[in-house]
Amino acid sequence: MPTPTPEERSVAERIALLSAAERERIFAGLTAEEAERLYYDWAYWARPSQLPPPGTWIVWLILSGRGGGKTRTGAETIIHWSEDNDLMALVGRTAADVRDIMVEGESGILRCAPPWNRPEYEPSKRKLTWPNGAVAHCYGADEPALLRGPQHKKGWVDELASFRYDEAFDNFLLGLRLGDHPQVVVTTTPKPRKQLISLMKDPTTHVTRGTTYENLQNLADAFREKVIRRYEGTRLGRQELMAEVLTDVPGALWTLDLIDATRVRDTPPLVEVVVAIDPMARAGNRDDADDDGPGAETGIVVAGQGEDGHGYVLEDATTRGAPGQWATAAIAAYRRHQADRIVGEVNNGGDMVGYTLATIDPRVPFSAVWASRGKYTRAEPVSALYARRWCHHVGIFPELEEQLTTWVPGERSPDRMDALVWALSALFYPTEEEEITLVYDSPVTISPY
Repeated sequence: MPTPTPEERSVAERIALLSAAERERIFAGLTAEEAERLYYDWAYWARPSQLPPPGTWIVWLILSGRGGGKTRTGAETIIHWSEDNDLMALVGRTAADVRDIMVEGESGILRCAPPWNRPEYEPSKRKLTWPNGAVAHCYGADEPALLRGPQHKKGWVDELASFRYDEAFDNFLLGLRLGDHPQVVVTTTPKPRKQLISLMKDPTTHVTRGTTYENLQNLADAFREKVIRRYEGTRLGRQELMAEVLTDVPGALWTLDLIDATRVRDTPPLVEVVVAIDPMARAGNRDDADDDGPGAETGIVVAGQGEDGHGYVLEDATTRGAPGQWATAAIAAYRRHQADRIVGEVNNGGDMVGYTLATIDPRVPFSAVWASRGKYTRAEPVSALYARRWCHHVGIFPELEEQLTTWVPGERSPDRMDALVWALSALFYPTEEEEITLVYDSPVTISPY
């Protein structure tokens, strides 16, 4: 895990590393008023990379990993610019994101602004007004027409790489023309968007990169466990933690940009939910037989079809272990999502898949599917659903998405991807493969372990 150098640390971090006696000597002479001002002094808390760079840049582009402090940097930059009575703009992915993240969020403007320079927020007018008359108007990038016409001196654009329409940022830049030196700070997780890559190459752009690890001391232990452990060591982690702009893998059926463009937070009412299992291969049956054994992965993916006819990937419950363990995990996912049935490939496991599930709970409906076609032939129609924006990931599934975006025809197909293909095929193409629904009336006697 990378450790920040002394030059990368904030003043507060460097002082915290001193002895108690040295810290006492530094703070002993502060008055109560000085201590309060120090508490709100961003130059004291910020890492050098979080302070506006010198130069004549127009765009300060901050590419940062999750939890890297980019939202706080954007908020503090706007607060700093407000002291000059500027006319500013706040542009987020949606109007709700501007409100919930940029304005009212944990690291948003209202939380960071000192009491003597805290703006009044009028949600109905989408406007913040500072005591000195400085104003910031709020815009959602999903309504790009609203940015056509308004002019500003300064601005903050958050998560540019997630904007649905390039037109939103283009319109904003056209209106960034007031004052002697119009500027914008852009904070975003890097993604391989043409607009972002073009912005990085622009000579008027100053690019700052920051990783999640640089801000570890300000992150909760739960965040470290849940997010860092989840992404670390994956290709997607290079983007989400290390702030790398990943390029697409030639020949892959999915791209991160495609998955991100259709990602959602919630689903409409679902009319059908399935749990798909891609069991680990039996030795000699598949070209990935070297991965068999107690540590091999069995792909388990939950997907549903909404009332709108779209597909929704709900969970990647892939697990390692013997048949009894993955069957238990699949049935738990079935219950957790109130699924209609479990779907399992029987090419490699034969009757073992259905019988193992029945050993644990004979009441669970099971549909056996037989792969009569090649991997690419099965996967291509499913990837086409994404291209048509008919399939959505509900949240982020790093390991699954890494497999989707790196697999190319001719390579062994990974289990998570196979399970996703089975799940969505069962929902959208149920007649494409031979399928038999089995409901066992009583448990069989084989041991699942």
